[in-house]
Amino acid sequence: MKVLSVNLGRPQPVPYTDQAEGVTGIDKKPVDGPVRVTAPGPKGTGAGGLAGDAVCDLRHHGGDDQAVYAYAREDLDDWERELGRSLANGSFGENLTTQGLDVSGALIGERWRVGAELVLEVTAGRIPCRTFQGHLGERGWVKRFTRKAATGAYLRVIEPGEIRSGDPVEIVHRPEHGVTAAMQFRAVTTERELLPRVLAAGAALHPEALEQARKYVAAQRG
Repeated sequence: MKVLSVNLGRPQPVPYTDQAEGVTGIDKKPVDGPVRVTAPGPKGTGAGGLAGDAVCDLRHHGGDDQAVYAYAREDLDDWERELGRSLANGSFGENLTTQGLDVSGALIGERWRVGAELVLEVTAGRIPCRTFQGHLGERGWVKRFTRKAATGAYLRVIEPGEIRSGDPVEIVHRPEHGVTAAMQFRAVTTERELLPRVLAAGAALHPEALEQARKYVAAQRG
């Protein structure tokens, strides 16, 4: 298990975002050399966890619980076959393109040591948006991505550190609750009946996902 590439984005003006200034950092490219990764601060004020990476729409992206986004090269390869086109590392706006790691199947609260120092913790799956669809240029992309549920994973920074392409990834903690990033994603999109089960992940969940699950359970009981 390793990081194939570390990907950073720069602010770019595009016609397909509703960000106030009309810019996005979703077009991420692999970079050479080490990149510092730290907890960026609360959502809405903190941006991305990787030094030099642009996170432009702080309403929906960035912050401590979405500090890093990872996607598996194997899933990109699967999409290449389905879409009939090449997808470079970083194509999905991911900070880390991994190899040998089941990212969507990672458990909420699962911890990865990346390289010598950095420790990350899985918080949630990635919800597709209009900007993602515009970036890919695929008609009906949001529905297609949602249906497949190969969502990748958002991560928070537990221990900061420097990373670079080729760094090994070691799973240093795996919870026993069975709630994966993909399952959490399905629970908030196509299979809301799964939301009560998502609560088993507890405080490791992204706070917004935890609150959504709690509200659903309360409404069912009420």
